Amino acid sequence: MSRIKLGRDLVAPLAFAALFAMGLLIAVSAADSAAAQAQTPNTVVIKNFMFMPMAVTVKAGTTVTWKNLDGEPHTVVNDVGLFRSTALDQNDSYKFKFEKPGVYKVFCGIHPNMKETIIVQ
Repeated sequence: MSRIKLGRDLVAPLAFAALFAMGLLIAVSAADSAAAQAQTPNTVVIKNFMFMPMAVTVKAGTTVTWKNLDGEPHTVVNDVGLFRSTALDQNDSYKFKFEKPGVYKVFCGIHPNMKETIIVQ
């Protein structure tokens, strides 16, 4: 009858598996948090160098809030100059009230590849 030895040979793989599982839990928790905030009505989350959602439809007279969850600063800029935020540090917010129907293109002035569209009905 052979015996299985639980010794040093299993410590490293078990420790790695435990750390990997903890990392997955943290990543899923962070993603869920950003998704939950993005689901708040009329709120755009800035995370991972993206506006989330990338398209928002609201009624005229609605105020949209942008919240930066990134560790890097971002700005919220309308392509025709209607509005422009100051640099938003992590957890800072910016609000703008859309009075007139139309399609509003938005980008980050610091990272111009970050884009979104606000559709006002």
